[in-house]
Amino acid sequence: MLDIAEELHRWVEQGRDFAVATVVAVGGSAPRQPGAALAVDADGTAIGSVSGGCVEGAVYELCRQALEDGETVLERFGYSDDDAFAVGLTCGGIIDILVTPVRAGDPVRDVITAGLAAASSGEAAALARVVSGPAELLGRALLVRTETGYAGGYGAHPELDRTVAAEAAAFLDAGRTGTLEIGERGSRCGAPLTILVESSVPAPRMIVFGAIDFASALVRVGKFLGYHVTVCDARPVFATRTRFPEADEIVVEWPHKYLERTPVDARTVLCVLTHDAKFDIPLLQLALRLPVAYIGAMGSRRTHLDRNERLREVGVTELELARLRSPIGLDLGARTPEETALSIGAEIVANRRGGSGVSLTGAHTPIHHDVTSSTPTGRIGSVA
Repeated sequence: MLDIAEELHRWVEQGRDFAVATVVAVGGSAPRQPGAALAVDADGTAIGSVSGGCVEGAVYELCRQALEDGETVLERFGYSDDDAFAVGLTCGGIIDILVTPVRAGDPVRDVITAGLAAASSGEAAALARVVSGPAELLGRALLVRTETGYAGGYGAHPELDRTVAAEAAAFLDAGRTGTLEIGERGSRCGAPLTILVESSVPAPRMIVFGAIDFASALVRVGKFLGYHVTVCDARPVFATRTRFPEADEIVVEWPHKYLERTPVDARTVLCVLTHDAKFDIPLLQLALRLPVAYIGAMGSRRTHLDRNERLREVGVTELELARLRSPIGLDLGARTPEETALSIGAEIVANRRGGSGVSLTGAHTPIHHDVTSSTPTGRIGSVA
């Protein structure tokens, strides 16, 4: 649901009642991941998507029904062998959908409203909703914020709220969305619970070192992929707003000096396009020891071998060198800056999602490789 937070927050500000359908678990080749949502207001206006088209019509009707009767429901949609074009996923997947009414006076409205406000403003927040368990708890929500702890609750037992808040905070720290199971003893309500935790965190960072033409194209790809993009170069004549109008930040500073002082995390990607040893070596010496998601460096294979030797000379270990993607990007036969940027972006996505980078034609591998997603039969996390 937080993937459409800005639109839903506007609905809340306008006083609209609505129902929201959220993907809570997937299996097989389902097109959308947990957290994807479709919302319908009292006038029948719809935003978002839960399946890319396969079951939108049926989910739309479930939302309209939830607005009428105020009932939260959990529905499963899957592939139909008898009629692939009936209500089901023709791609062969399975999705579980939680449909929750969010009307004036509904128990969850205040918590969901606060979550939408936090997510739409770029604040880190996690919304934890009950997707299976006692009927009276279905759809109930708890909001976790990094700075202020948690708000709302399930109305069952204070210890349950504290337990879920702690687990949701761990999801939030990792920027993950998924489900966790709470056993009967841990739930304090006489039955096991399944909780969907949706995390909304600021955009991950892409830092592009080297203000060259290839960097300009990579900035556009990075923005398209949802990154907060910074361009850094020590040469003020090249690192200008005119050359990089789409960058979120432009920094004129020696690359390694900037990397020493700027915050990075496990989602940050570093793209080294400087192609100059006096910049590359001190920068990569530092970068390869940081807990970031991806480090790539541009250059020919000869440049790569020379750069590796220089890095070894300054104490970089073989284990650290193994983290370096060089030459940067996937083998697309790229020539132009735009093609090269696409190659780099593709490698970043493959690294993030666990893809192989090979053609899907003739391959006997899953299309979707998202290792953090949950499935209808295997949940993320467990609390006894």
